[in-house]
Amino acid sequence: MKKVITYGTFDLLHYGHVRLLKRAKELGDYLVVGLSTDEFNQFKKHKESYNSYAERKYILEAIRYVDEVIPEEDWDQKITDVKKNNIDLFVMGDDWQGKFDFLKPYCDVLYLPRTPGISTTKIKSDLK
Repeated sequence: MKKVITYGTFDLLHYGHVRLLKRAKELGDYLVVGLSTDEFNQFKKHKESYNSYAERKYILEAIRYVDEVIPEEDWDQKITDVKKNNIDLFVMGDDWQGKFDFLKPYCDVLYLPRTPGISTTKIKSDLK
């Protein structure tokens, strides 16, 4: 079984998020999503989510492409997550190009093109 992992905040879930999850799932048999906790977002990423971790987790678990959601509590946990979950492929949007190449000794790393014209930042800006 080929296992894939991706990470994110997945706040104000939109079709770009779903498209990323669909493409990630198509690359393997089992998709794990590392979901940023509220504390990680606030104290490490310095951003605030509209939806709580529990709400975002609930939404992600309802998406058919997602097999498992795990908490992302720190930038440095990725190697541990990859090893612990027997991950074969790490997937992120290409706006992170090169940032996770340090995982290459542990799994394959792939950066997928972002969906043009949509982002949580854009949604928040449009609502102002």
